[in-house]
Amino acid sequence: MLTAVENDLLTRTGPAAPMGQYFRRFWQPVALSEELAEADGPPVRVNILGEALVAFRDTEGRIGLIDSYCPHRGADLFYGRNEECGLRCVYHGWKFGVDGKAMDLPNVPPGVRMHDTMRVKAYPTREYGGYVWAHLGPPAEELPGGVLPEIPQLEFGQIPSENRYVTKQLLECNWAQIIEGDLDTSHFSFLHMPAPSVASNKNPDAPADERRLRWIRNDPMPQFSIKQHEVGFVVGGMREADGEKYWRMTQYMLPSHGTGPSTMPGETYFGFTVVPVDDEASWVFTYAWNPERVIDAAEREKLDNGHGVIAKLGEDYRPLKNRSNDFMIDREVQKHRTFTGVAGLAEQDAMIQQSQGYIADRTRENLTATDAAIVRFRRTVMEAAQALADGTEPEAPQLHDYYKTRPGSWFAAEGVPFEDVLQERFGDPLGRVPVN
Repeated sequence: MLTAVENDLLTRTGPAAPMGQYFRRFWQPVALSEELAEADGPPVRVNILGEALVAFRDTEGRIGLIDSYCPHRGADLFYGRNEECGLRCVYHGWKFGVDGKAMDLPNVPPGVRMHDTMRVKAYPTREYGGYVWAHLGPPAEELPGGVLPEIPQLEFGQIPSENRYVTKQLLECNWAQIIEGDLDTSHFSFLHMPAPSVASNKNPDAPADERRLRWIRNDPMPQFSIKQHEVGFVVGGMREADGEKYWRMTQYMLPSHGTGPSTMPGETYFGFTVVPVDDEASWVFTYAWNPERVIDAAEREKLDNGHGVIAKLGEDYRPLKNRSNDFMIDREVQKHRTFTGVAGLAEQDAMIQQSQGYIADRTRENLTATDAAIVRFRRTVMEAAQALADGTEPEAPQLHDYYKTRPGSWFAAEGVPFEDVLQERFGDPLGRVPVN
């Protein structure tokens, strides 16, 4: 349980909020590269961290991310003309480059100093792993070492593009409850299972076979172990498994990167990065990757139709099952076939996370031992945000190479310590992938 003040510290991410300032120390994905595929192509709205921005790819292929409101009269630059290395407002023709500097002010007389000083707010951008990333924090000269940190080197961005699948989806709730839902592996014993009267453990939307799903279903109280690492922590949930122990291991990385815990060696990994739109909505940049093989057409079609943490999406990247249609819940299916009556693993997660409210009220909670990872998450980010507010810059943004971690499942004998399970599964006691 948190106090109301603590809940505000955790959930508020606007420019003036401590957590908002903390997020701004890290690179954030803001769009899919494919949304800005064409030089001089259509601009894209980017609403993140309480700011209304617009992104565009200029004539030379550079991506600009600028304030969406023209500083002349406040017209929306989303409607601007993307032309000759700049975005031109269609109201009075003011034009700005990717660095935010004015390139042309047609209604300002020659020689007026405004030609040299006028600019619009602009943020640095880079591309990595099929996404456009932006750094919304202080300029480089105000950061430790006087340089911007690197983009976190998540593994999906370091492998060939044919080995990964990337998309994004809009959820109408606060960022923190999405992360908490991922860290709560105990919910899988109910939320993603067949109805109690159904003998089969099959779930075609879950990235796990029927045998593993049976162990999850039969043991709703996994034992949790948590190991802190340089940029977050790895949590393991251990269940009984026909005389062995079945471990499901999730990586959490600062400030808002999560992973699916089901992957066995050779299977495809799942992960996501949550970026607040504002305090009541979030973009979830979801990705699947396989470092060992290509994700072929059949698997891509499966992901297109929703699988694992990836929901089936409309053209606006909003899940087809959402708040507006009660996630298409079918009460007959709920009674006779599945625990929720909602089809899709990601959709079931989204339903329950959004059912907690746009911002969950954590003053009303009653936590149990299976919430250990959630407690650790809250403490980790709240302490870091408060430390920044008190003047201590976070170290994690500078440790970009440590973001190359893996989640996944494994089997072990009774009594094998968590770090040994991690070592056996990943070759590292914290689940890190060796940096080349």
